[in-house]
Amino acid sequence: MKILEYLGLGRKKSEGAPLIGEMKKKEQIEAKNKRKNIFRVCIVLGFLGIVLYSSPEVIYQPVANYSLGEPWRAEDLTAPFTFSELKTDEEIQNEREAIRAGTPPIFHIDQSVPNRSQAAIDSIYRNLQPVIDTYVQWKRNQAADSSAARNDSIRFEQEKEFSNVSLDDRAWNILLSNYADVRLENDGSGRPLLNNIREELDRLFTQVYNAGVIDTSKDQIESSELRVRNLQERTERTLLLDNTRDRFEALQYISTRLRNRFPADLTRVGLQIADQVLQPNWVYSEEATETVLSEKLADISRTKGVVTNGEVIIRRGDIVTPERENKLRSLAMARASTATEFERFIRQAGEALVIILITILFLYYLYLYRKLIFAEISNFLMVFLILAILSVGSAVIYHIESLNALVVPIAIAPILLTIIFDSRVGLMATITLAVITAVMHDNNFEYLVATITACSLGIFSVRDIKNRSQFFLSTPSIVFSSYMLVLGGFALARYSGWESYLDTVFSVAINSVFILFTYPLILIIEKSFKVTTDFTLLELSDTNRPLLKDLMRKAPGSFHHSLQVANLAEAAASAIKANALLCRVGAMYHDIGKMVKPGYFIENQNEGNDHDKLKAKMSALVIKAHVSDGVKMARKNNLPEVIIDFIRTHHGTSLIRYFFDKAQKNSEKENIVPEEEFRYDGPIPFTKEQGILLLADGVEAASRAMKNPTYNKLESLINRLVEDHISEGQLDNCPLTFRHIQIIKETFLSILVGVYHSRVEYPEDEEQSAKKESDRRKGNPSTGKAKENPPIEESDNDTVGNETTYQEEQKSDDS
Repeated sequence: MKILEYLGLGRKKSEGAPLIGEMKKKEQIEAKNKRKNIFRVCIVLGFLGIVLYSSPEVIYQPVANYSLGEPWRAEDLTAPFTFSELKTDEEIQNEREAIRAGTPPIFHIDQSVPNRSQAAIDSIYRNLQPVIDTYVQWKRNQAADSSAARNDSIRFEQEKEFSNVSLDDRAWNILLSNYADVRLENDGSGRPLLNNIREELDRLFTQVYNAGVIDTSKDQIESSELRVRNLQERTERTLLLDNTRDRFEALQYISTRLRNRFPADLTRVGLQIADQVLQPNWVYSEEATETVLSEKLADISRTKGVVTNGEVIIRRGDIVTPERENKLRSLAMARASTATEFERFIRQAGEALVIILITILFLYYLYLYRKLIFAEISNFLMVFLILAILSVGSAVIYHIESLNALVVPIAIAPILLTIIFDSRVGLMATITLAVITAVMHDNNFEYLVATITACSLGIFSVRDIKNRSQFFLSTPSIVFSSYMLVLGGFALARYSGWESYLDTVFSVAINSVFILFTYPLILIIEKSFKVTTDFTLLELSDTNRPLLKDLMRKAPGSFHHSLQVANLAEAAASAIKANALLCRVGAMYHDIGKMVKPGYFIENQNEGNDHDKLKAKMSALVIKAHVSDGVKMARKNNLPEVIIDFIRTHHGTSLIRYFFDKAQKNSEKENIVPEEEFRYDGPIPFTKEQGILLLADGVEAASRAMKNPTYNKLESLINRLVEDHISEGQLDNCPLTFRHIQIIKETFLSILVGVYHSRVEYPEDEEQSAKKESDRRKGNPSTGKAKENPPIEESDNDTVGNETTYQEEQKSDDS
């Protein structure tokens, strides 16, 4: 850092009031910075290493900036060397489609199908025989008018159902009637036609299987040919598709042959049996077909011609047609493919230089203007980790041709940093990320402008966000609209039509949807890096939260005191540009430890005082314990560490003066009471917000104990309390300047004067006031005060917390 100061780039030295306790901390800060600098260097080098390693190695560069359909504005371009002209994507796609359509599908012969079909026919005929026999027996008994005919009919129906032969009723009637007629005549001259059908089916199946039956419908085959492989004989033959049959055509062939020999009724029976038995014996092999197809697709040539050395590619003023644009692209790709290692190194070094410079610029900004991030290693690591994740994501998307670079939600990083820190950090992160990712995507200027615009407006939408629903409703739509407006402007400027513009709409829509993941990411970051965002603070400020409701029920006086302190602290923090919301929430929880023993604090006492029964040292221990008890309760209720720090530091190491003085008075010897036993354990505040809370806590408590507060009395009280804290060193570790202290005191005074302002007394109020004053002077028991104990008269410079009773000192919370 001394180098930066030597070059005139160091931090601007403060021209205003010095920090309180600055000289005391200087040596400690320098010692810590030496250790932290090592971690910072490692983090930055790690970030650069990740980004540069993930950056795509892109050698292709357009010959010049041009747009399709517009005049060529550069000088005449001739081919510097002979190179091949590339085919366009459309031409390559057409060739692919032609190869797919022309590649014959491959079928394998399944030698087991004829045997399985023969076995299926045998099974059908075996199953038919019991049905036929039962039917004949039934008809015989029926003709003989036998009583067994009824049972035979039932048995026939059962056998028919159990046969598992799928024939319609008409086919069954034809088959059974013919068979029964032959059997009942019993003259031996007839033969059942079912046997004739069996013989004909066997002959037809043999013919069909020899010719082949494919298992794919012909309508689904684009090629006019197909290949048939016999894996047993290791042969392959190519056949015309018209010379083969699929299953439907095979059944039509069988039906025609049956119709030529048998009547229509018997043909119907035979066709139904064939439909149950026929199976394709040529099975389509997708794997074999795809292997052949892949080999043919791989053999597609990427070039279609040659551009010779010296040939004019385009002249100045010529319109950039698709043909000329293809030659320009071919020249750029030829240059990339013929680039030497040195040229590749120069290109990558140039991109790396840009990325390093923009990273240093962002780092320098943190060093100069965001000291809290730069000083805290966890915050420093978190910032660069977020940037690294988005950068790597953008680099990965580059290698996926089907995805647009705009799919990556770059806006997540600046939005996160804005919510966690502020909008200026988010804006600098936007510029840094936009430049890094634009370099990765071939120095895309449109991408750079669109990303900066959309992310910046996204930052502004969450700058003063008050609830999570506001983020879900507004931010994604703002980012989406910003991208579309900028990209639409570039589309109009190029006059390239709306097709290319509409292609990006889907990518930008995905980008905007991904921004919704910012919410769960905030939760992860809060848990991982122990940071507290305004979202969490707003939730904690709800007085209906269980912890605050317990405080209101168990210690109502402390709860009311906390709310008043929160108002004072919030106003003071706003006045000096500190974190007002953090200050308010810290003030609301700073006294939750008083719930453990609320009766020992004056604001919660109704009758009597529990400290009257204790020694001064024991009372001091009870008073101090509310800090440690508050820390325990906060951890138990999972309050953020930053809020716990408010509880630990809201008294610093200040002296519990009343009990210390009481202990000294009760001591037989002077100056033998250890002062450390009557001091809070600390630590002292180390942030602006904690310092403001320490001052507001004491001022609010002491002002409530003051009788007849006036402007001068309040001003004197505030000045004295603040000066006491400064002189005791309670603000030594706070980055508060004396100018800040003056503004804080003025803010406290303006609010307290408004709180304790006088009001007009109405006639009834005057009568009641006179009566109360009369009762007080007479020592009326209802007032609880005797006339021999008059109130202490105070001057403008006296305060109740300093000269009055123990209860008033206790009420000021030992400020």
